Amino acid sequence: MSSEKPFQMSVSGDKIDLLRRKLELCVFPDELKDAGSSYGVPLAAMRRLVDYWKSGFDWRAQEAAINAELPQFTRDIQVDGFETLNIHYVHQKSKAVDAIPLLFLHGWPSSFLEVRKILPLLTATDAGHPSFHVVALSLPGFGFSQAPSKKGFRVNQYAEVGHKVMLALGYNEYVTQGGDLGTMISRAMALKYGGKHVKAWHTTLPYGFPPPPTRPIAFLQHLLTPYSAAEKAGAQRAQWFEKQGSGYFLQQSTQPQTLGYSLADSPVGLLAWVYEKLLVWTDEYPWTDDEVLTWISVYLFSKAGPTASTRIYYETYQHGDVYALLPQRPSIPYGISIFPADMGVRPISWFTTNGNLVFSNNTHTKGGHFGAWEAPDGLVGDLRRMFGKGGPAFSVVPGRKGY
Repeated sequence: MSSEKPFQMSVSGDKIDLLRRKLELCVFPDELKDAGSSYGVPLAAMRRLVDYWKSGFDWRAQEAAINAELPQFTRDIQVDGFETLNIHYVHQKSKAVDAIPLLFLHGWPSSFLEVRKILPLLTATDAGHPSFHVVALSLPGFGFSQAPSKKGFRVNQYAEVGHKVMLALGYNEYVTQGGDLGTMISRAMALKYGGKHVKAWHTTLPYGFPPPPTRPIAFLQHLLTPYSAAEKAGAQRAQWFEKQGSGYFLQQSTQPQTLGYSLADSPVGLLAWVYEKLLVWTDEYPWTDDEVLTWISVYLFSKAGPTASTRIYYETYQHGDVYALLPQRPSIPYGISIFPADMGVRPISWFTTNGNLVFSNNTHTKGGHFGAWEAPDGLVGDLRRMFGKGGPAFSVVPGRKGY
Protein backbone atom coordinates (compact mmCIF):
# COMPACT_ATOMS: atom_id res chain seq x y z
CA MET A 1 0.00 0.00 0.00
CA SER A 2 1.36 3.39 -0.98
CA SER A 3 1.54 6.51 1.12
CA GLU A 4 -1.41 8.83 1.47
CA LYS A 5 -1.67 11.90 -0.77
CA PRO A 6 -3.89 14.93 -0.12
CA PHE A 7 -6.58 15.40 -2.76
CA GLN A 8 -8.62 18.37 -3.96
CA MET A 9 -11.25 18.21 -6.67
CA SER A 10 -10.14 20.21 -9.69
CA VAL A 11 -12.13 19.42 -12.82
CA SER A 12 -10.44 20.65 -15.97
CA GLY A 13 -11.87 23.64 -17.79
CA ASP A 14 -12.04 21.55 -20.96
CA LYS A 15 -14.49 19.14 -19.31
CA ILE A 16 -16.68 21.99 -18.11
CA ASP A 17 -16.66 23.59 -21.57
CA LEU A 18 -17.60 20.27 -23.18
CA LEU A 19 -20.49 19.90 -20.73
CA ARG A 20 -21.84 23.32 -21.68
CA ARG A 21 -21.61 22.57 -25.41
CA LYS A 22 -23.47 19.30 -24.94
CA LEU A 23 -26.17 20.97 -22.89
CA GLU A 24 -26.67 23.52 -25.66
CA LEU A 25 -27.26 20.69 -28.14
CA CYS A 26 -29.77 18.82 -25.96
CA VAL A 27 -32.86 17.47 -27.74
CA PHE A 28 -35.72 16.81 -25.32
CA PRO A 29 -38.30 14.07 -25.90
CA ASP A 30 -41.99 14.78 -26.15
CA GLU A 31 -44.32 14.10 -23.23
CA LEU A 32 -47.88 12.79 -22.97
CA LYS A 33 -50.59 15.11 -21.70
CA ASP A 34 -51.14 14.92 -17.95
CA ALA A 35 -48.33 12.37 -17.63
CA GLY A 36 -47.00 13.87 -14.41
CA SER A 37 -44.24 11.62 -13.06
CA SER A 38 -45.98 8.34 -13.93
CA TYR A 39 -43.73 7.76 -16.94
CA GLY A 40 -40.55 9.11 -15.39
CA VAL A 41 -39.03 12.52 -14.73
CA PRO A 42 -41.43 15.26 -15.90
CA LEU A 43 -40.28 17.24 -18.91
CA ALA A 44 -40.74 20.58 -17.13
CA ALA A 45 -38.39 19.51 -14.35
CA MET A 46 -35.75 18.42 -16.84
CA ARG A 47 -36.00 21.66 -18.81
CA ARG A 48 -35.60 23.68 -15.60
CA LEU A 49 -32.55 21.72 -14.47
CA VAL A 50 -30.86 21.77 -17.85
CA ASP A 51 -31.44 25.52 -18.20
CA TYR A 52 -29.95 26.09 -14.76
CA TRP A 53 -27.04 23.74 -15.51
CA LYS A 54 -26.26 25.82 -18.59
CA SER A 55 -26.64 29.31 -17.22
CA GLY A 56 -26.80 29.37 -13.43
CA PHE A 57 -25.08 26.42 -11.81
CA ASP A 58 -21.56 27.19 -10.60
CA TRP A 59 -19.53 23.99 -10.41
CA ARG A 60 -16.41 25.88 -9.32
CA ALA A 61 -18.26 27.25 -6.28
CA GLN A 62 -19.52 23.78 -5.36
CA GLU A 63 -16.09 22.29 -5.93
CA ALA A 64 -14.46 24.88 -3.67
CA ALA A 65 -17.04 24.37 -0.92
CA ILE A 66 -16.58 20.60 -0.94
CA ASN A 67 -12.81 20.92 -0.90
CA ALA A 68 -13.04 23.29 2.06
CA GLU A 69 -15.42 21.06 4.03
CA LEU A 70 -14.13 17.57 3.35
CA PRO A 71 -10.51 16.52 4.01
CA GLN A 72 -9.83 14.27 1.03
CA PHE A 73 -7.00 11.90 0.22
CA THR A 74 -5.98 9.17 -2.20
CA ARG A 75 -3.97 6.03 -1.72
CA ASP A 76 -3.02 3.05 -3.88
CA ILE A 77 -4.59 -0.22 -2.74
CA GLN A 78 -3.52 -3.57 -4.14
CA VAL A 79 -6.54 -5.84 -4.59
CA ASP A 80 -5.80 -9.56 -4.53
CA GLY A 81 -6.17 -11.02 -8.02
CA PHE A 82 -6.68 -7.57 -9.53
CA GLU A 83 -4.60 -4.49 -10.17
CA THR A 84 -3.57 -1.74 -7.79
CA LEU A 85 -6.35 0.86 -7.58
CA ASN A 86 -5.96 4.48 -6.61
CA ILE A 87 -8.68 5.02 -4.00
CA HIS A 88 -10.19 8.36 -3.00
CA TYR A 89 -11.59 8.90 0.48
CA VAL A 90 -12.58 11.44 3.08
CA HIS A 91 -10.86 11.12 6.46
CA GLN A 92 -11.88 13.34 9.36
CA LYS A 93 -10.52 12.67 12.83
CA SER A 94 -12.34 13.63 15.99
CA LYS A 95 -10.62 15.61 18.71
CA ALA A 96 -11.64 12.88 21.15
CA VAL A 97 -8.62 10.70 21.85
CA ASP A 98 -10.71 7.56 22.18
CA ALA A 99 -13.01 8.23 19.23
CA ILE A 100 -14.40 5.18 17.45
CA PRO A 101 -13.07 4.54 13.90
CA LEU A 102 -16.05 4.30 11.53
CA LEU A 103 -16.01 3.43 7.83
CA PHE A 104 -18.95 4.97 5.92
CA LEU A 105 -19.94 3.09 2.75
CA HIS A 106 -22.18 4.77 0.20
CA GLY A 107 -24.22 3.14 -2.57
CA TRP A 108 -25.65 4.08 -5.97
CA PRO A 109 -26.57 6.73 -7.08
CA SER A 110 -24.82 8.27 -4.12
CA SER A 111 -21.14 9.04 -3.57
CA PHE A 112 -18.71 10.14 -0.90
CA LEU A 113 -20.76 13.37 -0.77
CA GLU A 114 -23.45 11.60 1.26
CA VAL A 115 -21.20 11.78 4.32
CA ARG A 116 -21.15 15.58 4.13
CA LYS A 117 -24.01 16.29 6.57
CA ILE A 118 -23.21 13.59 9.12
CA LEU A 119 -19.45 14.22 9.23
CA PRO A 120 -19.54 17.21 11.64
CA LEU A 121 -22.11 15.42 13.80
CA LEU A 122 -20.14 12.18 14.04
CA THR A 123 -16.83 13.89 14.82
CA ALA A 124 -18.34 16.31 17.35
CA THR A 125 -17.17 15.86 20.94
CA ASP A 126 -19.50 16.03 23.92
CA ALA A 127 -19.72 14.29 27.27
CA GLY A 128 -23.22 13.16 26.37
CA HIS A 129 -22.43 11.11 23.28
CA PRO A 130 -19.60 9.17 21.60
CA SER A 131 -17.43 10.63 18.89
CA PHE A 132 -16.04 8.96 15.77
CA HIS A 133 -13.05 9.11 13.47
CA VAL A 134 -14.76 8.94 10.07
CA VAL A 135 -13.52 7.48 6.79
CA ALA A 136 -15.79 7.71 3.74
CA LEU A 137 -14.64 5.93 0.59
CA SER A 138 -15.39 6.63 -2.99
CA LEU A 139 -16.06 3.01 -3.92
CA PRO A 140 -13.90 1.73 -6.80
CA GLY A 141 -15.43 3.09 -10.01
CA PHE A 142 -17.26 5.87 -8.16
CA GLY A 143 -16.27 9.49 -7.67
CA PHE A 144 -12.54 9.94 -7.78
CA SER A 145 -11.54 6.32 -7.14
CA GLN A 146 -10.03 4.29 -9.95
CA ALA A 147 -12.24 1.58 -11.46
CA PRO A 148 -11.11 -2.02 -11.94
CA SER A 149 -10.24 -2.93 -15.53
CA LYS A 150 -10.82 -6.67 -15.16
CA LYS A 151 -14.10 -8.58 -14.99
CA GLY A 152 -15.28 -10.19 -11.78
CA PHE A 153 -14.70 -7.36 -9.28
CA ARG A 154 -17.33 -8.46 -6.79
CA VAL A 155 -18.57 -7.60 -3.32
CA ASN A 156 -15.60 -9.24 -1.59
CA GLN A 157 -13.23 -7.04 -3.57
CA TYR A 158 -15.10 -3.89 -2.51
CA ALA A 159 -14.92 -5.18 1.07
CA GLU A 160 -11.19 -5.81 0.69
CA VAL A 161 -10.60 -2.25 -0.50
CA GLY A 162 -12.50 -0.76 2.45
CA HIS A 163 -10.65 -2.97 4.92
CA LYS A 164 -7.21 -2.22 3.49
CA VAL A 165 -7.86 1.53 3.57
CA MET A 166 -8.74 1.29 7.26
CA LEU A 167 -5.63 -0.76 8.00
CA ALA A 168 -3.47 1.72 6.08
CA LEU A 169 -4.86 4.53 8.24
CA GLY A 170 -3.91 2.64 11.39
CA TYR A 171 -7.42 1.49 12.26
CA ASN A 172 -6.91 -2.21 12.90
CA GLU A 173 -10.24 -2.38 14.72
CA TYR A 174 -13.24 -0.37 13.56
CA VAL A 175 -16.99 -0.33 12.85
CA THR A 176 -18.88 0.18 9.58
CA GLN A 177 -22.02 2.00 8.48
CA GLY A 178 -23.63 1.65 5.08
CA GLY A 179 -26.82 1.84 3.07
CA ASP A 180 -27.82 0.56 -0.36
CA LEU A 181 -24.76 -1.21 -1.82
CA GLY A 182 -22.93 -0.19 1.34
CA THR A 183 -25.16 -2.59 3.25
CA MET A 184 -23.99 -5.50 1.14
CA ILE A 185 -20.35 -4.47 1.44
CA SER A 186 -20.69 -3.97 5.21
CA ARG A 187 -22.17 -7.44 5.51
CA ALA A 188 -19.31 -8.92 3.51
CA MET A 189 -16.81 -7.12 5.74
CA ALA A 190 -18.57 -8.38 8.87
CA LEU A 191 -18.31 -11.94 7.56
CA LYS A 192 -14.77 -11.70 6.24
CA TYR A 193 -13.11 -9.48 8.83
CA GLY A 194 -15.58 -9.60 11.72
CA GLY A 195 -14.24 -10.23 15.20
CA LYS A 196 -10.57 -9.52 14.58
CA HIS A 197 -10.98 -6.22 12.74
CA VAL A 198 -14.62 -5.23 12.17
CA LYS A 199 -16.21 -5.02 15.59
CA ALA A 200 -19.78 -4.03 14.66
CA TRP A 201 -21.81 -2.94 11.66
CA HIS A 202 -24.84 -0.75 11.11
CA THR A 203 -27.04 -0.30 8.07
CA THR A 204 -29.99 1.76 6.85
CA LEU A 205 -31.14 -0.77 4.24
CA PRO A 206 -31.09 -4.22 5.82
CA TYR A 207 -31.72 -7.27 3.67
CA GLY A 208 -33.86 -9.98 5.18
CA PHE A 209 -36.61 -12.55 4.91
CA PRO A 210 -39.27 -13.82 7.32
CA PRO A 211 -37.80 -16.10 10.00
CA PRO A 212 -37.82 -19.72 8.76
CA PRO A 213 -39.33 -22.68 10.67
CA THR A 214 -35.78 -23.84 11.37
CA ARG A 215 -35.61 -20.99 13.92
CA PRO A 216 -38.84 -21.90 15.75
CA ILE A 217 -38.90 -19.17 18.39
CA ALA A 218 -38.36 -16.34 15.90
CA PHE A 219 -40.74 -18.06 13.46
CA LEU A 220 -43.56 -18.23 16.02
CA GLN A 221 -42.96 -14.67 17.21
CA HIS A 222 -43.22 -13.49 13.63
CA LEU A 223 -46.46 -15.39 13.04
CA LEU A 224 -48.08 -14.20 16.27
CA THR A 225 -47.02 -10.55 16.13
CA PRO A 226 -49.33 -8.37 13.99
CA TYR A 227 -47.76 -5.86 11.65
CA SER A 228 -47.82 -2.27 12.86
CA ALA A 229 -49.27 0.49 10.70
CA ALA A 230 -45.72 1.59 9.81
CA GLU A 231 -44.76 -1.96 8.81
CA LYS A 232 -47.85 -2.27 6.63
CA ALA A 233 -46.98 1.01 4.94
CA GLY A 234 -43.44 -0.26 4.47
CA ALA A 235 -44.71 -3.43 2.82
CA GLN A 236 -46.75 -1.35 0.38
CA ARG A 237 -43.69 0.76 -0.37
CA ALA A 238 -41.63 -2.37 -1.05
CA GLN A 239 -44.34 -3.74 -3.36
CA TRP A 240 -44.41 -0.44 -5.25
CA PHE A 241 -40.65 -0.56 -5.69
CA GLU A 242 -40.68 -4.13 -6.99
CA LYS A 243 -43.45 -3.34 -9.48
CA GLN A 244 -42.59 0.18 -10.62
CA GLY A 245 -39.22 1.24 -9.30
CA SER A 246 -36.78 -1.57 -10.05
CA GLY A 247 -36.28 -1.22 -13.80
CA TYR A 248 -32.88 0.41 -13.29
CA PHE A 249 -31.76 -2.67 -11.38
CA LEU A 250 -32.66 -5.07 -14.17
CA GLN A 251 -30.74 -2.95 -16.68
CA GLN A 252 -27.64 -2.37 -14.57
CA SER A 253 -27.43 -5.99 -13.43
CA THR A 254 -27.77 -7.44 -16.94
CA GLN A 255 -26.49 -5.00 -19.61
CA PRO A 256 -24.68 -2.10 -17.92
CA GLN A 257 -22.44 -1.43 -20.90
CA THR A 258 -25.41 -0.78 -23.18
CA LEU A 259 -26.76 1.79 -20.75
CA GLY A 260 -23.28 3.17 -20.27
CA TYR A 261 -22.99 4.71 -23.71
CA SER A 262 -25.85 7.06 -22.90
CA LEU A 263 -24.59 7.86 -19.41
CA ALA A 264 -21.09 8.63 -20.65
CA ASP A 265 -22.07 10.65 -23.72
CA SER A 266 -25.17 12.54 -22.60
CA PRO A 267 -25.11 14.66 -19.44
CA VAL A 268 -28.89 15.11 -19.80
CA GLY A 269 -29.36 11.34 -20.02
CA LEU A 270 -27.24 10.90 -16.89
CA LEU A 271 -29.22 13.63 -15.12
CA ALA A 272 -32.57 11.99 -15.93
CA TRP A 273 -31.34 8.49 -14.96
CA VAL A 274 -30.15 9.61 -11.53
CA TYR A 275 -32.60 12.43 -10.79
CA GLU A 276 -35.53 10.03 -11.05
CA LYS A 277 -34.09 8.05 -8.12
CA LEU A 278 -33.43 11.17 -6.08
CA LEU A 279 -37.10 12.04 -6.45
CA VAL A 280 -38.82 8.72 -5.88
CA TRP A 281 -36.44 7.13 -3.39
CA THR A 282 -36.71 9.94 -0.87
CA ASP A 283 -39.37 11.05 1.57
CA GLU A 284 -40.38 14.16 -0.39
CA TYR A 285 -36.95 15.57 0.36
CA PRO A 286 -36.78 19.17 -0.95
CA TRP A 287 -33.79 18.81 -3.27
CA THR A 288 -32.35 22.12 -4.40
CA ASP A 289 -31.16 22.37 -7.98
CA ASP A 290 -27.63 22.97 -6.69
CA GLU A 291 -27.74 19.75 -4.65
CA VAL A 292 -29.01 17.71 -7.58
CA LEU A 293 -26.51 19.08 -10.08
CA THR A 294 -23.61 18.70 -7.65
CA TRP A 295 -24.44 15.02 -7.11
CA ILE A 296 -24.80 14.50 -10.87
CA SER A 297 -21.59 16.38 -11.61
CA VAL A 298 -19.58 14.09 -9.35
CA TYR A 299 -20.72 11.19 -11.54
CA LEU A 300 -20.13 13.09 -14.78
CA PHE A 301 -16.65 14.27 -13.77
CA SER A 302 -15.70 11.07 -11.97
CA LYS A 303 -12.32 9.50 -12.57
CA ALA A 304 -13.71 6.51 -14.48
CA GLY A 305 -16.89 8.07 -15.85
CA PRO A 306 -20.47 7.26 -14.84
CA THR A 307 -20.67 3.87 -16.58
CA ALA A 308 -18.14 2.31 -14.19
CA SER A 309 -20.44 2.80 -11.20
CA THR A 310 -23.16 0.58 -12.71
CA ARG A 311 -21.02 -2.53 -13.12
CA ILE A 312 -21.13 -3.45 -9.44
CA TYR A 313 -24.74 -4.53 -10.05
CA TYR A 314 -23.73 -6.91 -12.82
CA GLU A 315 -20.77 -8.40 -10.96
CA THR A 316 -22.54 -8.93 -7.65
CA TYR A 317 -25.92 -10.10 -8.91
CA GLN A 318 -24.85 -12.20 -11.89
CA HIS A 319 -22.55 -14.09 -9.52
CA GLY A 320 -25.23 -14.37 -6.81
CA ASP A 321 -23.27 -12.53 -4.13
CA VAL A 322 -26.34 -11.20 -2.32
CA TYR A 323 -28.00 -14.60 -2.12
CA ALA A 324 -24.74 -16.19 -1.00
CA LEU A 325 -24.26 -13.61 1.75
CA LEU A 326 -27.77 -13.62 3.21
CA PRO A 327 -27.80 -17.13 4.71
CA GLN A 328 -24.54 -16.41 6.50
CA ARG A 329 -24.89 -14.84 9.93
CA PRO A 330 -22.13 -12.50 11.13
CA SER A 331 -21.56 -12.88 14.85
CA ILE A 332 -20.48 -9.32 15.59
CA PRO A 333 -23.02 -6.74 16.87
CA TYR A 334 -25.40 -5.53 14.18
CA GLY A 335 -27.62 -2.44 14.15
CA ILE A 336 -30.29 -1.17 11.78
CA SER A 337 -32.11 2.12 11.23
CA ILE A 338 -35.22 1.97 9.08
CA PHE A 339 -36.51 5.14 7.44
CA PRO A 340 -40.16 5.05 6.38
CA ALA A 341 -39.75 5.93 2.68
CA ASP A 342 -36.84 3.60 1.95
CA MET A 343 -37.50 0.93 -0.66
CA GLY A 344 -37.07 -2.26 1.33
CA VAL A 345 -38.88 -1.46 4.56
CA ARG A 346 -39.71 -4.72 6.35
CA PRO A 347 -40.69 -5.74 9.89
CA ILE A 348 -37.87 -5.90 12.43
CA SER A 349 -38.56 -9.62 12.84
CA TRP A 350 -37.22 -10.19 9.32
CA PHE A 351 -33.75 -9.12 10.45
CA THR A 352 -33.37 -11.02 13.70
CA THR A 353 -32.06 -14.17 12.05
CA ASN A 354 -29.50 -12.80 9.61
CA GLY A 355 -27.17 -11.21 12.14
CA ASN A 356 -26.48 -10.57 15.80
CA LEU A 357 -29.07 -7.79 15.97
CA VAL A 358 -28.43 -5.67 19.06
CA PHE A 359 -29.93 -2.34 17.96
CA SER A 360 -32.90 -1.41 15.80
CA ASN A 361 -35.00 1.67 15.26
CA ASN A 362 -38.04 1.72 12.98
CA THR A 363 -39.71 4.69 14.66
CA HIS A 364 -38.30 7.40 12.37
CA THR A 365 -41.11 9.51 10.97
CA LYS A 366 -39.18 11.06 8.09
CA GLY A 367 -36.49 9.90 5.70
CA GLY A 368 -36.00 7.64 2.74
CA HIS A 369 -33.21 5.86 0.92
CA PHE A 370 -30.52 8.46 1.56
CA GLY A 371 -30.75 8.51 5.33
CA ALA A 372 -27.43 10.26 5.88
CA TRP A 373 -28.56 13.11 3.60
CA GLU A 374 -32.29 13.30 4.34
CA ALA A 375 -32.23 12.66 8.08
CA PRO A 376 -28.68 13.16 9.35
CA ASP A 377 -29.72 13.87 12.93
CA GLY A 378 -31.82 10.70 13.04
CA LEU A 379 -29.07 8.48 11.69
CA VAL A 380 -26.36 9.96 13.89
CA GLY A 381 -28.67 9.74 16.90
CA ASP A 382 -29.06 6.02 16.29
CA LEU A 383 -25.29 5.51 15.97
CA ARG A 384 -24.76 7.42 19.20
CA ARG A 385 -27.31 5.23 21.00
CA MET A 386 -25.84 2.04 19.61
CA PHE A 387 -22.21 2.86 20.44
CA GLY A 388 -22.63 5.25 23.37
CA LYS A 389 -22.61 4.59 27.09
CA GLY A 390 -25.37 2.16 27.96
CA GLY A 391 -25.75 1.16 24.33
CA PRO A 392 -25.55 -2.46 23.15
CA ALA A 393 -22.26 -1.89 21.31
CA PHE A 394 -20.60 0.42 23.82
CA SER A 395 -16.82 -0.11 23.99
CA VAL A 396 -16.98 -2.70 21.22
CA VAL A 397 -13.69 -1.36 19.84
CA PRO A 398 -11.08 -2.02 22.57
CA GLY A 399 -9.57 1.16 23.93
CA ARG A 400 -11.93 3.36 21.89
CA LYS A 401 -15.07 4.13 23.86
CA GLY A 402 -15.76 7.30 21.93
CA TYR A 403 -15.33 9.80 24.76
